[in-house]
Amino acid sequence: MTTDQTILFTLLFFVFALLIWGRLRYDLVAFMALTAALILGVVPKEQAFSGFGHPATIIIALVLIVSKGLSNSGVVELVARQVSRFAYSLQTHIAAMAGIAAALSAVMNNVAALALLMPVDVQAAIKAKRSPGLTLMPLSFATILGGLITLIGTPPNIIIAGFRQQALGESFSMFDFAPVGLACAVVGVLFVALIGWRLLPAECCRQDSTQKLFDVSEYVAELHVPEKSPAIGQRVRDLDAVAEENDVAFVGLIRRGKRMPGQARLVKVGAGDILVVEAVPEAMDKIVGVLKLDFQARGSDTGPLSSDDMSLLEVVVPGGARIEGRTAAALNLQYRYGVTLLGVSRQGRQFRERVRHREISAGDVLLLFGPVDMLTEISSWLGTLPLAGSESLSLIKRHKAWLAAGLFAAAITLASVGVLYLPVALAVVVAAYILLNILPARQVYESIEWPVIVLLGSMIPLGVALEASGGTALIADAIIGLAAGYSPVVVLTLLMVVTMTLSDVMNNTATAVITAPIALDIANRLQVNPDPFLMAVAVAASCAFLTPIGHKNNTLIMGPGGYRFGDYWRMGLPLEVLVIERSEAIS
Repeated sequence: MTTDQTILFTLLFFVFALLIWGRLRYDLVAFMALTAALILGVVPKEQAFSGFGHPATIIIALVLIVSKGLSNSGVVELVARQVSRFAYSLQTHIAAMAGIAAALSAVMNNVAALALLMPVDVQAAIKAKRSPGLTLMPLSFATILGGLITLIGTPPNIIIAGFRQQALGESFSMFDFAPVGLACAVVGVLFVALIGWRLLPAECCRQDSTQKLFDVSEYVAELHVPEKSPAIGQRVRDLDAVAEENDVAFVGLIRRGKRMPGQARLVKVGAGDILVVEAVPEAMDKIVGVLKLDFQARGSDTGPLSSDDMSLLEVVVPGGARIEGRTAAALNLQYRYGVTLLGVSRQGRQFRERVRHREISAGDVLLLFGPVDMLTEISSWLGTLPLAGSESLSLIKRHKAWLAAGLFAAAITLASVGVLYLPVALAVVVAAYILLNILPARQVYESIEWPVIVLLGSMIPLGVALEASGGTALIADAIIGLAAGYSPVVVLTLLMVVTMTLSDVMNNTATAVITAPIALDIANRLQVNPDPFLMAVAVAASCAFLTPIGHKNNTLIMGPGGYRFGDYWRMGLPLEVLVIERSEAIS
Protein backbone atom coordinates (compact mmCIF):
# COMPACT_ATOMS: atom_id res chain seq x y z
CA MET A 1 0.00 0.00 0.00
CA THR A 2 1.46 3.38 -1.05
CA THR A 3 1.71 6.44 1.20
CA ASP A 4 -1.10 8.23 -0.65
CA GLN A 5 -3.36 5.22 -0.28
CA THR A 6 -2.60 4.97 3.44
CA ILE A 7 -3.41 8.66 3.96
CA LEU A 8 -6.66 8.47 1.98
CA PHE A 9 -7.87 5.31 3.70
CA THR A 10 -7.06 6.87 7.07
CA LEU A 11 -8.99 10.02 6.18
CA LEU A 12 -11.96 8.01 4.97
CA PHE A 13 -11.89 5.90 8.12
CA PHE A 14 -12.18 9.05 10.22
CA VAL A 15 -14.93 10.36 7.91
CA PHE A 16 -16.92 7.13 8.38
CA ALA A 17 -16.29 7.13 12.15
CA LEU A 18 -17.37 10.76 12.58
CA LEU A 19 -20.46 10.29 10.41
CA ILE A 20 -21.51 7.28 12.46
CA TRP A 21 -20.76 9.17 15.69
CA GLY A 22 -23.08 11.90 14.48
CA ARG A 23 -21.90 14.72 16.75
CA LEU A 24 -20.49 16.77 13.86
CA ARG A 25 -22.55 17.68 10.81
CA TYR A 26 -21.71 15.56 7.78
CA ASP A 27 -20.83 18.53 5.56
CA LEU A 28 -18.30 19.82 8.09
CA VAL A 29 -16.76 16.34 8.40
CA ALA A 30 -16.36 16.08 4.62
CA PHE A 31 -14.95 19.60 4.28
CA MET A 32 -12.40 18.98 7.06
CA ALA A 33 -11.35 15.76 5.33
CA LEU A 34 -10.88 17.62 2.03
CA THR A 35 -8.84 20.31 3.79
CA ALA A 36 -6.63 17.67 5.41
CA ALA A 37 -6.17 15.91 2.06
CA LEU A 38 -5.04 19.19 0.48
CA ILE A 39 -2.59 19.93 3.28
CA LEU A 40 -1.18 16.38 3.08
CA GLY A 41 -0.87 16.64 -0.69
CA VAL A 42 -3.03 13.66 -1.67
CA VAL A 43 -5.51 15.93 -3.48
CA PRO A 44 -3.87 18.33 -5.96
CA LYS A 45 -4.63 21.98 -5.28
CA GLU A 46 -5.95 22.34 -8.85
CA GLN A 47 -8.75 19.89 -7.95
CA ALA A 48 -9.45 21.32 -4.51
CA PHE A 49 -12.91 22.67 -5.32
CA SER A 50 -13.64 20.81 -8.55
CA GLY A 51 -16.48 18.98 -6.81
CA PHE A 52 -18.49 22.18 -6.42
CA GLY A 53 -18.56 22.66 -10.19
CA HIS A 54 -19.25 19.01 -10.93
CA PRO A 55 -22.42 18.40 -12.99
CA ALA A 56 -23.81 16.14 -10.25
CA THR A 57 -23.57 18.94 -7.70
CA ILE A 58 -25.22 21.45 -10.03
CA ILE A 59 -28.05 19.07 -10.94
CA ILE A 60 -28.83 18.30 -7.29
CA ALA A 61 -29.01 22.01 -6.44
CA LEU A 62 -31.28 22.73 -9.43
CA VAL A 63 -33.58 19.77 -8.65
CA LEU A 64 -34.07 21.11 -5.11
CA ILE A 65 -35.02 24.53 -6.47
CA VAL A 66 -37.43 23.07 -9.02
CA SER A 67 -38.99 20.92 -6.27
CA LYS A 68 -39.67 24.05 -4.26
CA GLY A 69 -41.36 25.62 -7.29
CA LEU A 70 -43.60 22.59 -7.74
CA SER A 71 -44.49 22.82 -4.06
CA ASN A 72 -45.26 26.55 -4.27
CA SER A 73 -47.59 26.04 -7.22
CA GLY A 74 -49.63 23.38 -5.43
CA VAL A 75 -48.93 20.60 -7.95
CA VAL A 76 -48.03 18.06 -5.27
CA GLU A 77 -50.77 19.13 -2.87
CA LEU A 78 -53.39 18.80 -5.62
CA VAL A 79 -52.34 15.28 -6.59
CA ALA A 80 -51.83 14.07 -3.01
CA ARG A 81 -55.21 15.27 -1.79
CA GLN A 82 -57.00 13.75 -4.77
CA VAL A 83 -55.35 10.38 -4.18
CA SER A 84 -55.98 10.46 -0.42
CA ARG A 85 -59.74 10.77 -1.10
CA PHE A 86 -59.77 7.17 -2.29
CA ALA A 87 -58.13 5.80 0.86
CA TYR A 88 -61.15 4.18 2.49
CA SER A 89 -59.21 1.90 4.84
CA LEU A 90 -55.78 1.87 6.46
CA GLN A 91 -54.31 -0.43 3.84
CA THR A 92 -55.75 1.54 0.91
CA HIS A 93 -54.51 4.75 2.53
CA ILE A 94 -50.97 3.36 2.81
CA ALA A 95 -51.14 2.03 -0.75
CA ALA A 96 -52.46 5.31 -2.17
CA MET A 97 -49.97 7.51 -0.31
CA ALA A 98 -47.07 5.16 -1.08
CA GLY A 99 -48.00 5.08 -4.76
CA ILE A 100 -48.22 8.85 -5.13
CA ALA A 101 -45.05 9.29 -3.05
CA ALA A 102 -43.09 6.97 -5.33
CA ALA A 103 -44.46 8.67 -8.45
CA LEU A 104 -43.60 12.14 -7.19
CA SER A 105 -40.12 11.08 -6.08
CA ALA A 106 -39.41 9.92 -9.62
CA VAL A 107 -39.70 13.46 -10.95
CA MET A 108 -38.54 15.53 -7.98
CA ASN A 109 -36.15 15.22 -5.06
CA ASN A 110 -37.40 12.48 -2.72
CA VAL A 111 -36.72 14.53 0.42
CA ALA A 112 -38.91 17.32 -0.95
CA ALA A 113 -41.62 14.80 -1.86
CA LEU A 114 -41.75 13.51 1.71
CA ALA A 115 -41.74 17.03 3.14
CA LEU A 116 -44.82 17.82 1.06
CA LEU A 117 -46.72 14.61 1.78
CA MET A 118 -45.95 14.16 5.47
CA PRO A 119 -48.38 16.86 6.71
CA VAL A 120 -51.14 15.29 4.60
CA ASP A 121 -50.42 11.89 6.12
CA VAL A 122 -50.28 13.19 9.71
CA GLN A 123 -53.57 15.03 9.31
CA ALA A 124 -55.17 11.89 7.88
CA ALA A 125 -53.93 9.92 10.90
CA ILE A 126 -55.40 12.44 13.34
CA LYS A 127 -58.72 12.46 11.48
CA ALA A 128 -58.82 8.64 11.50
CA LYS A 129 -57.86 8.54 15.20
CA ARG A 130 -54.82 6.32 14.70
CA SER A 131 -51.10 6.66 15.25
CA PRO A 132 -49.15 8.42 12.46
CA GLY A 133 -46.32 6.00 13.27
CA LEU A 134 -48.33 3.36 11.42
CA THR A 135 -48.12 5.16 8.06
CA LEU A 136 -45.11 7.50 8.11
CA MET A 137 -42.46 4.80 7.70
CA PRO A 138 -44.19 3.25 4.65
CA LEU A 139 -44.48 6.76 3.22
CA SER A 140 -40.78 7.49 3.78
CA PHE A 141 -39.67 4.17 2.28
CA ALA A 142 -41.93 4.74 -0.75
CA THR A 143 -40.34 8.14 -1.48
CA ILE A 144 -36.89 6.52 -1.33
CA LEU A 145 -37.99 3.75 -3.70
CA GLY A 146 -39.56 6.19 -6.16
CA GLY A 147 -36.31 8.10 -6.43
CA LEU A 148 -34.70 5.03 -8.02
CA ILE A 149 -36.75 5.36 -11.21
CA THR A 150 -35.19 8.40 -12.90
CA LEU A 151 -31.91 10.27 -13.03
CA ILE A 152 -33.14 13.19 -10.91
CA GLY A 153 -35.08 11.22 -8.29
CA THR A 154 -32.22 10.79 -5.84
CA PRO A 155 -28.65 12.13 -5.50
CA PRO A 156 -26.90 8.73 -5.89
CA ASN A 157 -28.41 8.34 -9.38
CA ILE A 158 -27.07 11.76 -10.36
CA ILE A 159 -23.65 10.96 -8.92
CA ILE A 160 -23.43 7.61 -10.72
CA ALA A 161 -24.49 9.21 -14.01
CA GLY A 162 -21.84 11.90 -13.59
CA PHE A 163 -19.20 9.30 -12.78
CA ARG A 164 -20.09 7.30 -15.90
CA GLN A 165 -19.78 10.45 -18.00
CA GLN A 166 -16.30 11.08 -16.58
CA ALA A 167 -15.09 7.47 -16.73
CA LEU A 168 -16.72 6.12 -19.91
CA GLY A 169 -17.46 9.29 -21.87
CA GLU A 170 -21.25 9.00 -21.74
CA SER A 171 -23.73 9.62 -18.92
CA PHE A 172 -26.82 7.65 -18.09
CA SER A 173 -29.90 9.33 -19.56
CA MET A 174 -33.05 10.36 -17.70
CA PHE A 175 -34.81 6.99 -17.91
CA ASP A 176 -31.87 4.56 -18.07
CA PHE A 177 -32.50 3.84 -14.40
CA ALA A 178 -36.15 2.93 -15.03
CA PRO A 179 -35.83 -0.82 -15.82
CA VAL A 180 -34.11 -1.54 -12.49
CA GLY A 181 -35.56 1.32 -10.47
CA LEU A 182 -39.16 0.79 -11.55
CA ALA A 183 -39.03 -2.92 -10.77
CA CYS A 184 -37.59 -2.23 -7.32
CA ALA A 185 -40.10 0.57 -6.69
CA VAL A 186 -43.15 -1.49 -7.70
CA VAL A 187 -42.14 -4.51 -5.63
CA GLY A 188 -41.10 -2.29 -2.72
CA VAL A 189 -44.32 -0.25 -2.68
CA LEU A 190 -46.42 -3.42 -2.84
CA PHE A 191 -44.42 -4.81 0.08
CA VAL A 192 -44.78 -1.76 2.34
CA ALA A 193 -48.49 -1.45 1.48
CA LEU A 194 -49.44 -5.10 1.95
CA ILE A 195 -46.96 -6.52 4.44
CA GLY A 196 -44.35 -4.03 5.62
CA TRP A 197 -46.53 -1.87 7.86
CA ARG A 198 -47.67 -5.00 9.72
CA LEU A 199 -44.06 -5.60 10.83
CA LEU A 200 -43.84 -2.33 12.76
CA PRO A 201 -43.59 -2.58 16.56
CA ALA A 202 -46.83 -2.85 18.51
CA GLU A 203 -46.60 0.64 20.01
CA CYS A 204 -46.73 2.12 16.50
CA CYS A 205 -49.68 -0.03 15.50
CA ARG A 206 -52.10 0.38 18.40
CA GLN A 207 -55.40 1.48 16.90
CA ASP A 208 -56.41 3.07 20.22
CA SER A 209 -53.32 5.25 20.20
CA THR A 210 -55.11 8.15 18.60
CA GLN A 211 -52.71 10.75 19.86
CA LYS A 212 -49.38 8.89 19.83
CA LEU A 213 -47.66 11.84 18.24
CA PHE A 214 -49.11 14.14 20.85
CA ASP A 215 -48.84 11.88 23.90
CA VAL A 216 -48.76 13.61 27.30
CA SER A 217 -45.11 12.71 27.71
CA GLU A 218 -44.18 14.07 24.29
CA TYR A 219 -43.76 17.82 24.94
CA VAL A 220 -41.70 19.26 27.74
CA ALA A 221 -42.50 22.99 28.10
CA GLU A 222 -42.11 25.87 30.55
CA LEU A 223 -44.99 28.00 31.87
CA HIS A 224 -44.40 31.18 33.88
CA VAL A 225 -46.22 31.96 37.14
CA PRO A 226 -47.50 35.58 37.31
CA GLU A 227 -48.32 37.39 40.56
CA LYS A 228 -52.06 36.61 40.59
CA SER A 229 -51.84 32.90 39.75
CA PRO A 230 -53.77 30.59 42.12
CA ALA A 231 -50.75 28.26 41.98
CA ILE A 232 -48.77 30.63 44.24
CA GLY A 233 -48.27 29.24 47.73
CA GLN A 234 -49.07 25.67 46.75
CA ARG A 235 -46.50 22.91 46.58
CA VAL A 236 -45.91 21.47 43.12
CA ARG A 237 -47.34 18.13 44.23
CA ASP A 238 -50.50 19.90 45.43
CA LEU A 239 -51.19 20.80 41.80
CA ASP A 240 -51.43 17.14 40.74
CA ALA A 241 -55.23 17.05 40.99
CA VAL A 242 -55.79 20.04 38.71
CA ALA A 243 -53.02 18.75 36.44
CA GLU A 244 -54.67 15.35 36.07
CA GLU A 245 -58.01 16.98 35.43
CA ASN A 246 -56.50 18.94 32.54
CA ASP A 247 -54.30 16.12 31.16
CA VAL A 248 -50.94 17.68 32.04
CA ALA A 249 -48.10 16.66 34.35
CA PHE A 250 -45.94 19.06 36.39
CA VAL A 251 -42.44 17.59 36.35
CA GLY A 252 -40.25 20.36 37.71
CA LEU A 253 -39.79 23.92 38.92
CA ILE A 254 -37.33 26.60 37.79
CA ARG A 255 -36.47 29.51 40.08
CA ARG A 256 -34.12 32.37 39.21
CA GLY A 257 -33.04 30.58 36.05
CA LYS A 258 -32.03 27.35 37.79
CA ARG A 259 -33.90 24.07 37.80
CA MET A 260 -34.73 22.92 41.33
CA PRO A 261 -33.32 19.58 42.49
CA GLY A 262 -35.27 16.35 42.98
CA GLN A 263 -37.27 17.75 45.91
CA ALA A 264 -38.88 20.37 43.67
CA ARG A 265 -42.32 18.80 44.11
CA LEU A 266 -42.17 19.76 47.81
CA VAL A 267 -41.31 23.41 47.08
CA LYS A 268 -44.01 26.07 47.27
CA VAL A 269 -44.64 27.90 44.02
CA GLY A 270 -43.86 31.61 44.00
CA ALA A 271 -44.45 34.53 41.63
CA GLY A 272 -41.87 34.54 38.85
CA ASP A 273 -41.23 30.81 39.05
CA ILE A 274 -41.42 28.56 36.00
CA LEU A 275 -43.43 25.35 36.09
CA VAL A 276 -42.05 22.59 33.86
CA VAL A 277 -44.91 20.62 32.32
CA GLU A 278 -45.48 17.67 30.02
CA ALA A 279 -48.59 18.06 27.89
CA VAL A 280 -50.13 18.23 24.47
CA PRO A 281 -50.61 21.77 23.05
CA GLU A 282 -54.36 21.84 23.77
CA ALA A 283 -53.82 20.75 27.38
CA MET A 284 -51.14 23.40 27.88
CA ASP A 285 -53.58 26.06 26.77
CA LYS A 286 -56.18 24.72 29.23
CA ILE A 287 -53.84 24.71 32.23
CA VAL A 288 -52.67 28.23 31.38
CA GLY A 289 -56.27 29.37 31.67
CA VAL A 290 -57.09 27.41 34.84
CA LEU A 291 -53.99 28.51 36.80
CA LYS A 292 -53.68 31.92 35.08
CA LEU A 293 -50.17 31.15 33.85
CA ASP A 294 -48.26 32.73 30.98
CA PHE A 295 -46.44 31.18 28.05
CA GLN A 296 -43.76 33.84 28.53
CA ALA A 297 -42.68 35.92 31.51
CA ARG A 298 -44.27 39.33 31.85
CA GLY A 299 -41.91 42.21 31.57
CA SER A 300 -39.86 40.65 28.78
CA ASP A 301 -39.11 42.55 25.62
CA THR A 302 -42.09 41.18 23.78
CA GLY A 303 -44.55 41.28 26.67
CA PRO A 304 -46.84 38.47 27.78
CA LEU A 305 -47.71 36.20 24.91
CA SER A 306 -51.38 35.70 25.61
CA SER A 307 -53.23 37.96 23.20
CA ASP A 308 -55.72 36.79 20.60
CA ASP A 309 -53.27 37.11 17.69
CA MET A 310 -51.00 34.41 19.11
CA SER A 311 -51.00 30.80 17.96
CA LEU A 312 -49.27 27.45 18.40
CA LEU A 313 -47.49 25.68 15.56
CA GLU A 314 -45.98 22.19 15.60
CA VAL A 315 -43.01 21.66 13.32
CA VAL A 316 -40.55 18.84 12.63
CA VAL A 317 -36.79 19.41 12.22
CA PRO A 318 -35.27 17.85 9.07
CA GLY A 319 -31.56 17.19 8.71
CA GLY A 320 -29.67 20.34 7.73
CA ALA A 321 -32.25 22.75 9.18
CA ARG A 322 -30.92 26.09 10.44
CA ILE A 323 -31.92 25.22 14.01
CA GLU A 324 -30.34 21.75 13.99
CA GLY A 325 -27.47 21.61 16.48
CA ARG A 326 -28.42 25.02 17.90
CA THR A 327 -30.70 26.34 20.61
CA ALA A 328 -33.59 28.79 20.65
CA ALA A 329 -31.50 31.02 22.93
CA ALA A 330 -28.63 31.05 20.42
CA LEU A 331 -30.99 32.09 17.61
CA ASN A 332 -32.58 34.74 19.88
CA LEU A 333 -36.06 33.91 18.58
CA GLN A 334 -37.95 35.59 21.39
CA TYR A 335 -36.14 38.93 21.20
CA ARG A 336 -35.88 39.18 17.41
CA TYR A 337 -39.26 37.79 16.35
CA GLY A 338 -41.47 37.48 19.42
CA VAL A 339 -41.61 33.70 18.88
CA THR A 340 -41.08 31.30 21.76
CA LEU A 341 -39.86 27.71 21.55
CA LEU A 342 -42.49 26.43 23.95
CA GLY A 343 -41.86 22.69 23.84
CA VAL A 344 -39.58 19.98 22.47
CA SER A 345 -40.51 16.37 21.72
CA ARG A 346 -37.84 13.72 21.22
CA GLN A 347 -39.64 10.37 21.24
CA GLY A 348 -40.77 11.02 24.81
CA ARG A 349 -37.23 11.10 26.27
CA GLN A 350 -36.64 13.22 29.34
CA PHE A 351 -34.02 15.94 29.53
CA ARG A 352 -32.74 18.31 32.21
CA GLU A 353 -31.78 21.36 30.19
CA ARG A 354 -34.00 24.41 29.92
CA VAL A 355 -36.16 24.21 26.80
CA ARG A 356 -34.62 27.33 25.25
CA HIS A 357 -31.14 25.95 25.98
CA ARG A 358 -31.89 22.51 24.56
CA GLU A 359 -29.76 21.67 21.51
CA ILE A 360 -32.13 20.66 18.73
CA SER A 361 -31.57 17.48 16.72
CA ALA A 362 -32.93 16.30 13.37
CA GLY A 363 -36.22 14.47 13.90
CA ASP A 364 -37.27 16.57 16.92
CA VAL A 365 -40.78 17.99 16.96
CA LEU A 366 -40.97 21.56 18.21
CA LEU A 367 -43.91 23.54 19.56
CA LEU A 368 -43.60 27.21 18.57
CA PHE A 369 -45.70 29.98 20.09
CA GLY A 370 -45.96 33.48 18.67
CA PRO A 371 -47.80 35.91 16.39
CA VAL A 372 -49.98 34.13 13.86
CA ASP A 373 -48.56 36.08 10.94
CA MET A 374 -44.97 35.26 11.95
CA LEU A 375 -45.11 31.54 12.72
CA THR A 376 -45.07 30.21 9.15
CA GLU A 377 -42.30 32.63 8.15
CA ILE A 378 -40.18 31.73 11.17
CA SER A 379 -40.74 28.02 10.58
CA SER A 380 -39.44 28.45 7.03
CA TRP A 381 -36.47 30.51 8.26
CA LEU A 382 -35.58 27.82 10.81
CA GLY A 383 -35.74 25.19 8.08
CA THR A 384 -38.51 23.26 9.83
CA LEU A 385 -41.66 21.74 8.35
CA PRO A 386 -45.14 22.38 9.79
CA LEU A 387 -46.99 19.23 10.82
CA ALA A 388 -50.31 20.95 10.23
CA GLY A 389 -50.28 22.41 6.77
CA SER A 390 -53.02 25.00 7.25
CA GLU A 391 -50.68 27.87 8.05
CA SER A 392 -48.86 27.57 4.75
CA LEU A 393 -51.83 26.92 2.44
CA SER A 394 -52.42 30.59 1.71
CA LEU A 395 -48.92 30.88 0.25
CA ILE A 396 -49.55 28.28 -2.45
CA LYS A 397 -50.16 29.69 -5.95
CA ARG A 398 -52.64 27.04 -7.05
CA HIS A 399 -53.66 28.90 -10.19
CA LYS A 400 -50.13 28.32 -11.54
CA ALA A 401 -50.05 24.58 -10.89
CA TRP A 402 -50.55 23.52 -14.51
CA LEU A 403 -48.05 26.11 -15.74
CA ALA A 404 -45.39 24.89 -13.31
CA ALA A 405 -46.03 21.24 -14.16
CA GLY A 406 -46.02 21.95 -17.90
CA LEU A 407 -42.70 23.80 -17.81
CA PHE A 408 -41.10 21.01 -15.81
CA ALA A 409 -42.49 18.28 -18.07
CA ALA A 410 -41.26 20.13 -21.19
CA ALA A 411 -37.77 20.50 -19.75
CA ILE A 412 -37.56 16.82 -18.79
CA THR A 413 -38.78 15.79 -22.25
CA LEU A 414 -36.20 17.98 -24.02
CA ALA A 415 -33.44 16.63 -21.78
CA SER A 416 -34.56 13.04 -22.30
CA VAL A 417 -34.42 13.24 -26.11
CA GLY A 418 -31.06 15.01 -26.03
CA VAL A 419 -32.18 18.45 -27.21
CA LEU A 420 -30.98 20.13 -23.99
CA TYR A 421 -28.26 19.15 -21.53
CA LEU A 422 -30.06 18.26 -18.27
CA PRO A 423 -28.46 20.99 -16.10
CA VAL A 424 -29.34 23.55 -18.76
CA ALA A 425 -32.95 22.30 -18.99
CA LEU A 426 -33.35 22.52 -15.20
CA ALA A 427 -31.74 25.97 -15.15
CA VAL A 428 -34.29 27.16 -17.75
CA VAL A 429 -37.12 25.89 -15.53
CA VAL A 430 -35.69 27.71 -12.51
CA ALA A 431 -35.37 30.95 -14.49
CA ALA A 432 -38.96 30.59 -15.76
CA TYR A 433 -40.27 29.94 -12.25
CA ILE A 434 -38.61 33.11 -11.00
CA LEU A 435 -39.83 35.26 -13.91
CA LEU A 436 -43.38 33.95 -13.56
CA ASN A 437 -43.30 34.46 -9.77
CA ILE A 438 -43.91 30.78 -9.12
CA LEU A 439 -40.75 30.86 -7.03
CA PRO A 440 -39.79 34.11 -5.25
CA ALA A 441 -36.15 35.03 -5.71
CA ARG A 442 -35.53 34.88 -1.96
CA GLN A 443 -36.54 31.20 -1.93
CA VAL A 444 -34.04 30.16 -4.60
CA TYR A 445 -31.09 29.87 -2.23
CA GLU A 446 -33.25 28.88 0.74
CA SER A 447 -34.51 25.78 -1.09
CA ILE A 448 -31.01 24.39 -1.64
CA GLU A 449 -29.74 21.97 0.98
CA TRP A 450 -26.33 23.57 1.33
CA PRO A 451 -24.94 20.89 3.66
CA VAL A 452 -25.57 18.32 0.88
CA ILE A 453 -23.83 20.56 -1.66
CA VAL A 454 -20.81 21.03 0.63
CA LEU A 455 -20.71 17.29 1.34
CA LEU A 456 -20.76 16.41 -2.34
CA GLY A 457 -18.31 19.16 -3.35
CA SER A 458 -15.88 17.93 -0.69
CA MET A 459 -16.24 14.18 -1.26
CA ILE A 460 -15.89 14.17 -5.06
CA PRO A 461 -12.18 15.23 -5.02
CA LEU A 462 -11.51 12.61 -2.32
CA GLY A 463 -13.17 9.92 -4.44
CA VAL A 464 -11.15 10.96 -7.51
CA ALA A 465 -7.93 10.91 -5.47
CA LEU A 466 -8.73 7.45 -4.07
CA GLU A 467 -9.27 6.12 -7.57
CA ALA A 468 -6.12 7.79 -8.94
CA SER A 469 -4.00 6.36 -6.11
CA GLY A 470 -5.21 2.81 -6.75
CA GLY A 471 -7.18 2.65 -3.52
CA THR A 472 -10.42 1.64 -5.20
CA ALA A 473 -8.57 -1.17 -6.97
CA LEU A 474 -7.49 -2.56 -3.59
CA ILE A 475 -11.10 -2.61 -2.36
CA ALA A 476 -12.23 -4.18 -5.64
CA ASP A 477 -9.60 -6.91 -5.22
CA ALA A 478 -10.88 -7.64 -1.71
CA ILE A 479 -14.51 -7.98 -2.87
CA ILE A 480 -13.53 -10.19 -5.82
CA GLY A 481 -11.36 -12.26 -3.51
CA LEU A 482 -14.26 -12.90 -1.16
CA ALA A 483 -16.41 -14.08 -4.09
CA ALA A 484 -13.61 -15.97 -5.86
CA GLY A 485 -14.88 -18.85 -7.95
CA TYR A 486 -18.44 -17.57 -8.05
CA SER A 487 -20.37 -15.92 -10.90
CA PRO A 488 -20.40 -12.13 -11.46
CA VAL A 489 -23.93 -12.11 -10.01
CA VAL A 490 -22.54 -13.18 -6.63
CA VAL A 491 -19.90 -10.42 -6.82
CA LEU A 492 -22.62 -7.89 -7.69
CA THR A 493 -24.69 -9.07 -4.72
CA LEU A 494 -21.72 -8.69 -2.39
CA LEU A 495 -21.09 -5.19 -3.76
CA MET A 496 -24.73 -4.24 -3.08
CA VAL A 497 -24.56 -5.60 0.47
CA VAL A 498 -21.38 -3.62 1.20
CA THR A 499 -22.87 -0.45 -0.33
CA MET A 500 -26.16 -0.80 1.56
CA THR A 501 -24.30 -1.37 4.82
CA LEU A 502 -22.25 1.79 4.32
CA SER A 503 -25.35 3.76 3.32
CA ASP A 504 -27.22 2.64 6.44
CA VAL A 505 -24.61 4.21 8.72
CA MET A 506 -23.45 7.22 6.68
CA ASN A 507 -24.83 9.64 4.11
CA ASN A 508 -25.97 7.98 0.88
CA THR A 509 -24.37 10.72 -1.22
CA ALA A 510 -20.93 10.05 0.26
CA THR A 511 -21.48 6.29 -0.16
CA ALA A 512 -22.20 6.69 -3.88
CA VAL A 513 -19.09 8.84 -4.40
CA ILE A 514 -16.83 6.26 -2.76
CA THR A 515 -18.33 3.06 -4.19
CA ALA A 516 -18.84 4.15 -7.83
CA PRO A 517 -15.16 3.75 -8.84
CA ILE A 518 -15.03 0.45 -6.90
CA ALA A 519 -17.92 -0.86 -9.01
CA LEU A 520 -16.14 0.12 -12.23
CA ASP A 521 -12.90 -1.54 -11.11
CA ILE A 522 -14.73 -4.76 -10.29
CA ALA A 523 -16.49 -4.83 -13.68
CA ASN A 524 -13.20 -4.23 -15.51
CA ARG A 525 -11.46 -7.02 -13.59
CA LEU A 526 -14.29 -9.43 -14.34
CA GLN A 527 -14.33 -8.19 -17.97
CA VAL A 528 -18.08 -7.61 -17.92
CA ASN A 529 -20.36 -4.68 -18.76
CA PRO A 530 -19.90 -2.06 -15.99
CA ASP A 531 -23.45 -0.68 -16.25
CA PRO A 532 -25.13 -3.34 -14.05
CA PHE A 533 -22.51 -2.73 -11.36
CA LEU A 534 -22.95 1.05 -11.51
CA MET A 535 -26.73 0.63 -11.40
CA ALA A 536 -26.38 -1.71 -8.42
CA VAL A 537 -24.37 0.93 -6.54
CA ALA A 538 -26.96 3.62 -7.34
CA VAL A 539 -29.80 1.43 -6.05
CA ALA A 540 -27.93 0.17 -2.97
CA ALA A 541 -26.68 3.63 -1.95
CA SER A 542 -30.24 4.97 -2.00
CA CYS A 543 -31.86 2.02 -0.20
CA ALA A 544 -30.88 2.79 3.39
CA PHE A 545 -33.81 1.29 5.28
CA LEU A 546 -32.24 -0.15 8.43
CA THR A 547 -31.55 3.02 10.44
CA PRO A 548 -32.88 6.58 10.80
CA ILE A 549 -29.48 8.08 9.90
CA GLY A 550 -28.83 6.54 6.49
CA HIS A 551 -31.33 8.69 4.60
CA LYS A 552 -32.74 12.13 5.38
CA ASN A 553 -36.30 10.89 4.96
CA ASN A 554 -35.87 8.31 7.70
CA THR A 555 -34.57 11.02 10.04
CA LEU A 556 -37.44 13.32 9.12
CA ILE A 557 -40.15 10.88 10.22
CA MET A 558 -38.47 9.75 13.45
CA GLY A 559 -39.99 12.44 15.68
CA PRO A 560 -43.50 12.69 14.18
CA GLY A 561 -43.78 8.90 14.02
CA GLY A 562 -42.43 8.35 17.52
CA TYR A 563 -39.97 5.76 16.20
CA ARG A 564 -36.91 4.45 17.99
CA PHE A 565 -33.57 3.68 16.33
CA GLY A 566 -34.29 -0.06 16.38
CA ASP A 567 -37.72 0.17 14.74
CA TYR A 568 -36.53 0.67 11.16
CA TRP A 569 -34.95 -2.72 10.48
CA ARG A 570 -38.22 -4.57 11.06
CA MET A 571 -39.62 -3.36 7.76
CA GLY A 572 -36.30 -2.27 6.27
CA LEU A 573 -34.41 -5.57 6.33
CA PRO A 574 -36.86 -7.62 4.23
CA LEU A 575 -37.26 -4.62 1.93
CA GLU A 576 -33.49 -4.45 1.33
CA VAL A 577 -33.48 -8.19 0.57
CA LEU A 578 -36.30 -7.67 -1.95
CA VAL A 579 -34.43 -4.80 -3.61
CA ILE A 580 -31.26 -6.90 -3.96
CA GLU A 581 -33.25 -9.80 -5.41
CA ARG A 582 -35.04 -7.58 -7.94
CA SER A 583 -31.81 -5.82 -8.94
CA GLU A 584 -30.10 -9.17 -9.57
CA ALA A 585 -33.02 -10.43 -11.65
CA ILE A 586 -33.02 -7.33 -13.89
CA SER A 587 -29.21 -7.14 -14.15
